[in-house]
Amino acid sequence: MPINPMKSGVIRRGGRGSTAAWEVIGVIDTDGECAEWVFPEEPGAVRSARAAVRGQLGVWDLDSLGDVTELLVSELVTNALRHASGPIGVRLLRSAEPAHTLRVEVSDRLPDPPLERVAGPDEESGRGLQLVAGSARRWGTRPGDTGKTVWFELSLPGLH
Repeated sequence: MPINPMKSGVIRRGGRGSTAAWEVIGVIDTDGECAEWVFPEEPGAVRSARAAVRGQLGVWDLDSLGDVTELLVSELVTNALRHASGPIGVRLLRSAEPAHTLRVEVSDRLPDPPLERVAGPDEESGRGLQLVAGSARRWGTRPGDTGKTVWFELSLPGLH
């Protein structure tokens, strides 16, 4: 299903540009090719975020990162829906050389950093951050003006 930029609040830009849509969340600007979206707090945000991410990775010829990126974005957007309120920001940054990374950021209004925990075998949740930590090259959190950003990095294919 294609993303309707007017419905999802998509903002795409290359290189440095305005961060107006991110002022609510407090995201910093960074060099590199960038695509960013702000999704409303609603259950469809997870599906919309996955589709937007997959579409942008296709534009950048990074389809090989699609499955893992979609999965990790799903986990982080789901966490934002579960624990925070308000808009959810998703940003992809294909770094300029020499880093050769794809950085993915999910921002929300809850200032508390997420807590990685070990879920029991019968628990239905609690594995999202373990999945992020085990799949990403690096990951972390940073506080924003009125919330936080959880980010992860993946190595670009063929450039290790």
